[in-house]
Amino acid sequence: MFCARLLIPAIALVVFLVVSLSISGAAADPNMTPRALKFIREHEKNVKPIEIAINRAWWDANTTGRKEDFDRKEYMQNRLDAELSDRKTFAELKTIKEHSADLEADVTRRTIEVLYLQYLEKQVDPKVLQKINAKANAVEKAFNIFRAKVDGREMTDNEVRDILKTSKDSARLKAVWEASKDVGKVLEADLKELVKLRNEAATQLGFKNYHALQLYLNEQDGEQLIKLFNELDALTRVPFSDAKKEIDAKLAANYRIPENELRPWHYHDPFFQETPAIFATDLDAPFRSTDLRKLVTKFYEGIGLPIDSVIPRSDLDEHPKKNPHAFCIDIDREGDVRVLANIQQDNRWASTLLHEFGHSVYSTNNHNIPHWLPYPIRLEAHILTTEGVAMMFERLSKRSAFLKQMGVKLQDEKAYDEAGARALRMQLLVFSRWCQVMLRFEKSMYENPSQDLNKLWWDLVEKYQMVKRPDGRSSPDYASKIHIVSAPVYYHNYMMGELFASQLHHAIARDVYKGADAATVVYVDNKEVGGFMKKKVFEKGRLLPWDALTKEATGDTLNPKAFAEDFKTK
Repeated sequence: MFCARLLIPAIALVVFLVVSLSISGAAADPNMTPRALKFIREHEKNVKPIEIAINRAWWDANTTGRKEDFDRKEYMQNRLDAELSDRKTFAELKTIKEHSADLEADVTRRTIEVLYLQYLEKQVDPKVLQKINAKANAVEKAFNIFRAKVDGREMTDNEVRDILKTSKDSARLKAVWEASKDVGKVLEADLKELVKLRNEAATQLGFKNYHALQLYLNEQDGEQLIKLFNELDALTRVPFSDAKKEIDAKLAANYRIPENELRPWHYHDPFFQETPAIFATDLDAPFRSTDLRKLVTKFYEGIGLPIDSVIPRSDLDEHPKKNPHAFCIDIDREGDVRVLANIQQDNRWASTLLHEFGHSVYSTNNHNIPHWLPYPIRLEAHILTTEGVAMMFERLSKRSAFLKQMGVKLQDEKAYDEAGARALRMQLLVFSRWCQVMLRFEKSMYENPSQDLNKLWWDLVEKYQMVKRPDGRSSPDYASKIHIVSAPVYYHNYMMGELFASQLHHAIARDVYKGADAATVVYVDNKEVGGFMKKKVFEKGRLLPWDALTKEATGDTLNPKAFAEDFKTK
């Protein structure tokens, strides 16, 4: 999710000054706090309009695919980079940060810390930044307008997925899957150049590579991250292997082929990041006649987090040259929050809408993040916390109790619940293994971009997802994953978000539902859930680092315990 937000108005700034001066005791250097507050005000004045312009251009580019919108986005990004890369401005910021112990308030101190990370990334050769922006913009445009072509006909992403999910013809599946990967051939050269440029920028700042830089900028420790993912690998390996055997047996029977002939195009999803539809009960059936807009609107209204202001601004239907995926964007940090989607009447899009509008209620819609917070920290605590909130709500689409309470008709409630529970458990196992591939591929790619990246990709797929690589294929399939191209070093936060989602869900079961079994809690028509989310998560903004926010919201540091409990992976 890409975000930009507005400056605090004058009244809110007065509140900020009062709070800033009252949180902590007297400072050692009485001049440092005024300098910090002046810097924050100047940042808001100079950066706010540029960031809003970028967000609007980015939204327009993703909804229209027009060249002029992508050009406008690139132009404004270069303007922002010029503002943030100013050496004199950064020198002042660095001086303030080095004397952060002299600042009179935690709010001011944290704001300076966040600003320092934002400016640090841009302290490189301006020509390198411009090259990165131009290349990234071109790649993103090419990805958005790409459509798989089979037998001379272009297919939308939804059509590709539908064929992969419903066809029984292995030759047809292979052709469609390969066509969907052709975007990798289009982007390969530009992606490799982007990796080179990103690494060049990172080394100018004293980091080993771009991956290491991005972890630092996102306040994450590389060694601790690998330690966590190694723990998750050990935790999920056997349960996933058992689930994979069940999946393979079902798929082989459906396609009438031996299990050892299963290949990537047999797993329904282009990347096997979702569970194949192998269940006797059709999990899509309840949604074919359900108005998904009304469903999510009613749900979020019922828990006290309305999205009625978000829906009209959003673009939810499929159309040509539009980004084929889904995202949520906060345009201005004042309530202009929008969702892009490409709705189909199925479980996948029901869960996707619950997910994206989960992002939207975390953002400043209805001022869930307090308006008095300074502009730089009036946003989500971290990528992983907003992803965790979205993922927590996303899981509801597979719960029969949720659908029943929402008025969705089920032909066989028990059968749906059993299938949904199995699908959800498998989904988290499948997704956790896919995240292993993404994290380890990106880390290795930036560490050694000259290696055989296609071999690296399929080595990791075989190891962690246990899917056999296509026979004799030599193609840049890794470049067909949008996140590697335009959201680099992001994907591991999805998995950390799943851990956060489980911990948060258990905290709600404990505190809101008075110790109820977490497996029975579905939130419907309980405004205390929204109140809990506002108090424990939203109203902190980025005042706390993600690890401190996790501890305060859930009572524990981020760990796999609740995840293991939810999905019986212990």
